[in-house]
Amino acid sequence: MIQDRQTAPPLPRPDLRRAFGQFPSGVTAIAALVDGTALGIAVSSFTTVSLDPPLVSICVMETSRTWERLRTADRIGVSVLGAEHAETARRLAAPAEHRFTAEDWCAGDGGAIRFTGTPAWLECSLEQEIPAGDHVLALLRIRRVESDAAVLPLVYHASGFHRLAH
Repeated sequence: MIQDRQTAPPLPRPDLRRAFGQFPSGVTAIAALVDGTALGIAVSSFTTVSLDPPLVSICVMETSRTWERLRTADRIGVSVLGAEHAETARRLAAPAEHRFTAEDWCAGDGGAIRFTGTPAWLECSLEQEIPAGDHVLALLRIRRVESDAAVLPLVYHASGFHRLAH
């Protein structure tokens, strides 16, 4: 029997975080120029959704001030971070003023930011947002795609960054 959401006891957040952390995922940099300023966040909740139309999804905290501004960009870059990008991921999780201190990125004509040396990069536009608890599920329509199978991805697991073995 399924319990009603209103009567089910709340689950302890530390227990949920620990359980969620047991699922390894890739790490993406979601970034764009907004009003001439580079904005970006690291996101591990990235999922392919559809080939036709070409869609991916990300989940972002509903209170994210960065996403509030990023979502207004005409084009948003999604860089799948490579095994060498652990420091980039840490920077993107740091306070906003420290996120773009390195010269490891460039912006395209539409403002989508691409980090260099990544296994994949997608230029996207925001298709739809869906409220999902304390997060927003954002569907992004892919407008352009590039990939390099020779670059291994960065993996996030158990609150740390890891590499795949060859």
